[in-house]
Amino acid sequence: MAFLGPNGAGKTTLLRLIMDIFRPDSGSIEVFGRGFQKEDKAHIGYLPEERGLYTRQKVQAVLEYFVQLKGVPQRQARIKTLHWLERLDMLDVKDYKVQELSKGNQQKIQFIATVAADPEILVLDEPFSGLDPVNVRSLIQVIQELAASGKTIVLSTHQMNLVESLCRRVFMIHHGRQVLYGDLEQIQKAHSENAVVVRSNANYGNCPWIVHTMANGRGTLLVLKENCRPRDVLAWLLEAGADVELFECAKTPLEEIFIKMVQH
Repeated sequence: MAFLGPNGAGKTTLLRLIMDIFRPDSGSIEVFGRGFQKEDKAHIGYLPEERGLYTRQKVQAVLEYFVQLKGVPQRQARIKTLHWLERLDMLDVKDYKVQELSKGNQQKIQFIATVAADPEILVLDEPFSGLDPVNVRSLIQVIQELAASGKTIVLSTHQMNLVESLCRRVFMIHHGRQVLYGDLEQIQKAHSENAVVVRSNANYGNCPWIVHTMANGRGTLLVLKENCRPRDVLAWLLEAGADVELFECAKTPLEEIFIKMVQH
């Protein structure tokens, strides 16, 4: 689930409330279907937006320490730590001090500290911060594998393209209040314009159904009149003898929905 909101909306505050770092002034928070209990922390992995590592200590020692804080015995903590260092191609830095690593590699170490104890819930606050495209793709693959294995993942990020590729649900707040919640595909449909994306050799200026056109990364975006259905445009293209390579109903990008909700 994506957790979204503009700067200052209260996202990090809410994540800290979920983790019982802060206590709510009113209302209640349920984890695992009940009120938060102290032992629940062992089953939740939290990756904060700010660094939370002991920078003067060696990487392997720091990770083993964090895993043991979740109740994992020392020997198992070492096995889990080495497994994840190898999984994220970081085994060669295990004896480096954290402060000797680049920002991106420190972020990967912090991610390992979050997942190595095998928690049931992962709360990830801007997990891709400081990562290059190769490492972003690597981390996305790991997150997808964790989700497929049954983990519950709450992802807070401003990178809307990653939300669209990773998440099934969206929860958005503004000024500390919910403004959007539900299935991502349904949200995009509810906010979509009457439009289609087409790639063809047709002269769209001759089509009576089109209000205006604009370039799109996949072809041409055709915004249609209110009484027009996509099938009407497709029929017109076929009647005009156009070669159609692509024809699809356009979804409003999540970024556009985000901006509209904030501005309103």
